[in-house]
Amino acid sequence: MTLAATSETTAEVTDLVQRLIRNACVNDGTPASGKEVRSVDLLESYLHAPGAEMKRHEPVPGRASLVLRIEGSDPKARSLHLMGHTDVVPVTPSGWRHDPFGGELIDGEVWGRGAVDMLDVTASMAVAVRRLLASGFKPKGTLIYSAVADEEALGTYGAQWLTENAWDDVKADFLLTEFGGARFPLGGGGPKLPIMTAEKGSQWTRLRVRGTPGHGSMPYKSDNALVKAAEVISRIGRYRAPLRLHELWRRFIEGLDLPTAQRLALTTAATFDVALDRAPEGTAPMLYAATRTTFSPNMARAGVKLNVIPDSAEIDIDIRTVAGDDGPRVRDMLREAIGDLWAEVEILEEGANPASESPLRSPLWDTLTSVTQKLLPGSETIPFLIVGATDARYFRRKGVTAYGYGLLSEKISFRDFAKMFHGNNERIDQESLRLTTELWEQTAREFLS
Repeated sequence: MTLAATSETTAEVTDLVQRLIRNACVNDGTPASGKEVRSVDLLESYLHAPGAEMKRHEPVPGRASLVLRIEGSDPKARSLHLMGHTDVVPVTPSGWRHDPFGGELIDGEVWGRGAVDMLDVTASMAVAVRRLLASGFKPKGTLIYSAVADEEALGTYGAQWLTENAWDDVKADFLLTEFGGARFPLGGGGPKLPIMTAEKGSQWTRLRVRGTPGHGSMPYKSDNALVKAAEVISRIGRYRAPLRLHELWRRFIEGLDLPTAQRLALTTAATFDVALDRAPEGTAPMLYAATRTTFSPNMARAGVKLNVIPDSAEIDIDIRTVAGDDGPRVRDMLREAIGDLWAEVEILEEGANPASESPLRSPLWDTLTSVTQKLLPGSETIPFLIVGATDARYFRRKGVTAYGYGLLSEKISFRDFAKMFHGNNERIDQESLRLTTELWEQTAREFLS
């Protein structure tokens, strides 16, 4: 790519991600939020070109998704789906140094909610598709691009709805979505770039703790449900689930080119926790989450009036499961964590979203590795898993090989990158936007030729 073309690509993807940020498609979890139709309108206009077949799906007013197809010449050839989402999570503006919905370009970085989760990917995919269309791209296998709603609230009106109601529009053999490609600060040699081949499940759980009501002026020896709930929360917060040094983890560690002693320490149960505490700053929370089911008690409610001792308290726990820990095992771990207070606890709700994974190697893996090494000579791809959730799980359940990827420059550290997801001061640098755009375009050309 010439210098002029590189500059043009950078400017184009920068402008598009800025406009998506300014649309402020904030998803607070309610059906009336999101209003992703604003970004669907933008992307449909941007992508309108000969050779593009586009459809909109809007299961409830305002919650729109866009699907674009470039049909392949060979129905038997492998197909590829590039999927982004357009909704973002809410913000607390006082925690930001710049307007979270301003989309400002400051020192080569675009600031705003969604800059890394995942409007950068959604925009770079769209720019890559537009460049393919403009070039007269005629693939053997079909290429699909989608910009879906509602990913930040489990995908009910987006990917889940599409896979259940419009499968013929979105089905593909392989899928790419968020997010890998952040340079892992471990190991020797060139950049180690994770391709997300799997993701943890979620089993969000609501507990109720019972007590006995009474007058708030006489708390001595009272049966206060909130006090008991506080102890339950503390126990869950301190709990460490069993360590799972699964095959994906071992493949990840092998790919890092670590010194022998460090590699053994991170793949041996007896030494793992000590090795984890010595990991580079910013990596330990993710490495911990990759090897254990995690329990995070994030919400609690109790009481009807300040002067009434509460007879009931509810606790919402964000539980993220590694493969094999789903279902009854979670309840067993909760019982272990809560201990002798288990008899005081009632389970009101339990989610059921099992972990999902794709093959560690595939033709798409090979193509991503080949393209990455052209764009970043000396780099290596390694498998890892997303410790949160993405829309990829709906496609994996249909037999699709799905990966999360992207390419980040050296400008934003791994530590800062990880902190920006759902955090303050979210931003993405222009070099990462350019690299990721080129990744998608070259991958489509090589994989579907």
